[in-house]
Amino acid sequence: MTAEHTLDDRTLIPVRQLANKVPEVTVYFWIIKVLTTGMGETASDLLARTLGPIPAVALGGLALAASLAIQFTRRRYVAWAYWTAVVMVSVFGTMAADVLHVGLGVPYAVSAPAFLAVLAAVFVLWYVSERTLSIHAIRTRRREAFYWAAVLATFALGTAAGDLTAADGFGYLGSVVLFAAAICVPALAHRFGVMGAVTAFWTAYVITRPLGASLADWMALGHTRGALGLGLAPVTLAWTAAIIGFVGYLAVSQRDRRTSTAA
Repeated sequence: MTAEHTLDDRTLIPVRQLANKVPEVTVYFWIIKVLTTGMGETASDLLARTLGPIPAVALGGLALAASLAIQFTRRRYVAWAYWTAVVMVSVFGTMAADVLHVGLGVPYAVSAPAFLAVLAAVFVLWYVSERTLSIHAIRTRRREAFYWAAVLATFALGTAAGDLTAADGFGYLGSVVLFAAAICVPALAHRFGVMGAVTAFWTAYVITRPLGASLADWMALGHTRGALGLGLAPVTLAWTAAIIGFVGYLAVSQRDRRTSTAA
């Protein structure tokens, strides 16, 4: 699922990236994606403990709306705007799943299938409207709206799935191993021609959420929960610094943009 393999399933040819609103899928894409999921997990918990659940959700919602507004005003992919929006989706998506469980008492075994149904509905509506789910074709406001709706649903689903496995006997480290193995499945399936590029991409995209969140939780939470006990604030700051470093590198090098003009 690298740049040359993530193609439009309908055409099986690369799509022009110059006006696309999302980055090229390279190894940097997946590294930053995992980092944002972990940072979103710990930042969400930190904000909820510091401000309280309701103010944290309100603040997260406002930050998400502001970041998406900035992203939608860009005429092409801009690294800092795109990844800021992803970070805010990560934080708010985590809060959405946690509010259902902690605030409303909805079990993860119920919320995870519910978020999966929401994601499926977004994909169905997106495909019926646009006839493609390819991320190499995000060139209209409507497609971009579908894209970010799908991204938000994947974060909420991944949060619920990761917390479900952590609570049901796997623990945080066990969940890291489980999802690290799981993310190899769509990559290998696509490589050997069993799974289409678009399906493989979105499957892996969903799995990055519980993978990154489980890893960050294992680093941040206390020893009594089978974790390293490094603390929410230090882990959040460290992962944020790593995100800034990678995004800054991409903004300068432009390694996440395709310069080909192939249609």
